[in-house]
Amino acid sequence: MKTKVLLLLTMLFALSSQAQKRVNGARVGYIDMEYILENVTAYKEANTQLEAKAQRWKAEMQKKQGEIDQMKKNLSAERVLLTKELVDEREEEIQLLAEELEKYQQDRFGPNGSLMIQRQNLVKPIQDQVLNAVQDIAKKRRYDFVFDKSADVVMLYSSKKFDISDLVLRTINRDVKREGRAAKLKKQSEKTKFDDTEKEVDPEVEAKKQAVADKKAERQKLLDERKQKRLEDREAKKKAYEEKRKKLIADREAKKKAAEEKRKKRAEEKKKKEEEREQQKEENENEGSGGAGNGK
Repeated sequence: MKTKVLLLLTMLFALSSQAQKRVNGARVGYIDMEYILENVTAYKEANTQLEAKAQRWKAEMQKKQGEIDQMKKNLSAERVLLTKELVDEREEEIQLLAEELEKYQQDRFGPNGSLMIQRQNLVKPIQDQVLNAVQDIAKKRRYDFVFDKSADVVMLYSSKKFDISDLVLRTINRDVKREGRAAKLKKQSEKTKFDDTEKEVDPEVEAKKQAVADKKAERQKLLDERKQKRLEDREAKKKAYEEKRKKLIADREAKKKAAEEKRKKRAEEKKKKEEEREQQKEENENEGSGGAGNGK
C-alpha cells in the first residue's frame, strides 16, 4: 500500500512537471481490472469452475467438522460410563481429527493454499494480456500514464472519457480471435490450472511438508502404541477379572456344597437321634409292660 501511494505521488509530480512543459498537458487514462476480468469469457468460465471446487472443499470441511462435533457430544454423554483410558483415547482421536481439519483448511484456503495458487494462475494470463493491450494502446494513443481503478490507488474523481477498459477488452478479444487463444486458455484451464498438484516444487515448502508428515506419522505411531498398550492392559485386566470371577464362583459353589453337606449331615444326625429316641421309648414301654405282667 505504501509503495503504491509513493508511486502515485511520483506520477503526480511527474504529471505536474510535464504539464508545465507541455501546453496540452499529459495524457492520462485508466482501466478497471475487475470490470475487464468479469467480461473475459475464459476467465468467467474458469472462475466458475474454481468457485465450484471451493464449494466442494467447504462442504468437505463442514462434514469433517460435523463428525468432530458429534464425537465431542458422544464423549460428553458417555464420559461417566467410560474409564479414564477410554476417555483419553477418545480425546486424542478428536484432537488428531481437529489438527487434520486445520491442516486441510490451510492447504485449501490458506495464503499458500490451492485456492490462492489456482486463482493467481487463473488471473495472471489475463493480467498479462491486459498489460500488453494497455502498452499497445498507450503507445498508439500517446498516453503518459494509465492507472488501474480497482487497485489501491485512490482516485477521488475520474471522467468516463478517460476509461479505456472497453478498448482494452476489444483489443484482447481481437487478439484471442485472431490467434485462437480462447481455445488454448480453456484447454489450459481444464488440464493445468485446476490441478491440485500444480504448485511449483519449493524445497523449503516440501521440507516443511515432510516434517509435518513425519511428525504426524510419529504421533500416529505413538497413538497406535498407546492404543495397543491399552488394549493389552484391558485384556490383562479382563483375564484377571475372569479368573477372579471363576475363583469366586468356585469358592461360592464349594461353600454352598459344604453347607449342603453339613446341613444334610445334621439332618441325618437328627433323624438318627430321633430314631434312637423312638427305639429307646419302645424299649422302655416294652420293659414297663413286662414288669406289669410279672406283678400280676
